[in-house]
Amino acid sequence: MTTKADFNAEEWEAVVRGPLSAGVLVATAERGGTFRESLSMAQAYTEARKSRGKGTLLDEIVSSAPALEPPAERSLEALREQSRSQLQQAVELLAGKADEGELDEYRAFVLDVAERVAAAHKEGGFLGIGGTRVTDAERRAIEEVRQALGAAS
Repeated sequence: MTTKADFNAEEWEAVVRGPLSAGVLVATAERGGTFRESLSMAQAYTEARKSRGKGTLLDEIVSSAPALEPPAERSLEALREQSRSQLQQAVELLAGKADEGELDEYRAFVLDVAERVAAAHKEGGFLGIGGTRVTDAERRAIEEVRQALGAAS
């Protein structure tokens, strides 16, 4: 079983940032609504903490959830590229140290975060009625996350 102790501090930070990077990719697919998207990421971590408890690698990851920091990049595309790169780095690190089951569990959690973020911001409608729950841009962003994870569609 892989644990936090199998990573140095820099590697662990990269692994822990992966789900957040996926959330950023999806949240930046559409303008507006970042408060709801941030809240949906926090809820994903909270629920993952409640449903875990098996001493798995994912338990340690969700217990080490990073705080949102101001982006180092100013342009939206640079921020998105940085997020893709961070996510790919996290998967590469895990692929080298974790077993396939742990890697699959990580991928599933990251995709859950991305999908929750997409569903958090309803586009269009009036007073919460109607509108699009997940936009085409958010669907494309989820696909980017899937590709960065090396996960099947």
